[in-house]
Amino acid sequence: MWLDMARYVIHTMPPNIIYLHSHDTGRMISPYGAAVNTPNLHRFAEQGVVFRQAFAAAPTCSPSRAALLTSMMPHQAGMLGLAHRGFSLLDYRKTWLSVFRRAGLRTVLAGLEHVGLRERIGRDDGPALDIDLGPARMDIQRVVPSACRWLESDQAREPFFMDIGVFETHRTPRRGWPEQWHNEDDSPLGDPRWVRPPCILPDTAQAREDFADFMASVERLDAAWGQVLDVLASRGLDRNTIVIITTDHGIAFPGMKCSLTDHGTGVLLMMRGPEDTPLGGGKVVDSMVMQTDVLPTLCDLLGVDRPRWANGRSMLGLLDGSLDADTSDSLHDAIFGEVTYHAAYQPMRGIRTARHKLIRRFYHQPLAIPANCDDSVSKNQWIADGGLDRPEPRIELFDLAADPAERCNLAESPRHRAIRSDLESRLADWMARTDDPLLLGPVPLPEGGQVNATGNLSPNEPPMTGDAFDPSVV
Repeated sequence: MWLDMARYVIHTMPPNIIYLHSHDTGRMISPYGAAVNTPNLHRFAEQGVVFRQAFAAAPTCSPSRAALLTSMMPHQAGMLGLAHRGFSLLDYRKTWLSVFRRAGLRTVLAGLEHVGLRERIGRDDGPALDIDLGPARMDIQRVVPSACRWLESDQAREPFFMDIGVFETHRTPRRGWPEQWHNEDDSPLGDPRWVRPPCILPDTAQAREDFADFMASVERLDAAWGQVLDVLASRGLDRNTIVIITTDHGIAFPGMKCSLTDHGTGVLLMMRGPEDTPLGGGKVVDSMVMQTDVLPTLCDLLGVDRPRWANGRSMLGLLDGSLDADTSDSLHDAIFGEVTYHAAYQPMRGIRTARHKLIRRFYHQPLAIPANCDDSVSKNQWIADGGLDRPEPRIELFDLAADPAERCNLAESPRHRAIRSDLESRLADWMARTDDPLLLGPVPLPEGGQVNATGNLSPNEPPMTGDAFDPSVV
């Protein structure tokens, strides 16, 4: 009944949609239990819906954003690496932009998007943005004031979709501080005395200092999103606006960003909508969802047909009570994740169920981690503690109930042989159904693509053979 009513309302006045996204924030905000001061995001959570078990399709920047904006896995969309290193979507018409423009929304971009949309403006093979606010730099101090000024203008009276992306909480070197969290020369430092690093990092003075600076960056992000939300409220736009707040992947520490564990793929995902939608009331959803599910959900809320290319599932059933929001696998019985390129070539694929996680690597030593893990004092400590000497198994299997930190590999456990076999089979079937290019061997760089040297097998060399790569046991 609600959806029928939404279809009637949508024909008269479509809701606005605002997509707020950050870099490398994971789930490190207070609505997810993190010990960081994020009052604006917490207030938003109290008003909207928090998806506690939300996952990115990839723990790397452009591939994860491409999956969210297309509702396709990165290898299906073509975004196998970073946009600024030469990777791109196969078809820029298959994004949120074309869907929302057909629904009558103006498309507005402010700041970072990191999938190459700006490069497609004015081209015949991709939709042009209606408005590009820039600016060239993507930090909060430039992006958010520009976006707020537009929201306060008369242009915001017409239905719109607005993409607001910022560089925070990405690591950015500052002069004299090449390994800390500084997005500008005046970025605040955190107080390391009273913080505790994530559970997979050692509780040392260096790690506390590193994590304290990250937390200060998160607080700055919260203040910026608070400015946007305050403008919506002061202009009365919040009464007819759907707001999505998310990030691309986990935080930039060893074993997190660029990892297919939950530390890398787990993301914050919160939504809030007008009072006549089910996007309110401080709901908490424990079912596994993926960022690819956002587009089908928005299509249902807008009352428009989902595009044929979209592979995600609508989350509306978790919000209106037709699906059990407290059951982990009520929407997906399994979700998948992937890495092909980041700063270096590191092909991996993974499958996660409510209870287990299996990760398969398609490369072998020497490690790509030094190139794919952002520079930091935590990374230096990881190397000093022998991180480069620890072998990476080709298969990892984790029991997420008994081992939520994903530290105990059960792949060789006789008791878990049947579970491993089942998950390997399901992963192989998914790769075949989605035409994963890894089934053909190493994935070459696109023309003009750039990758850091790591000592790994070059993806442009002949395909691996033998134990190095065997598609029959993918």
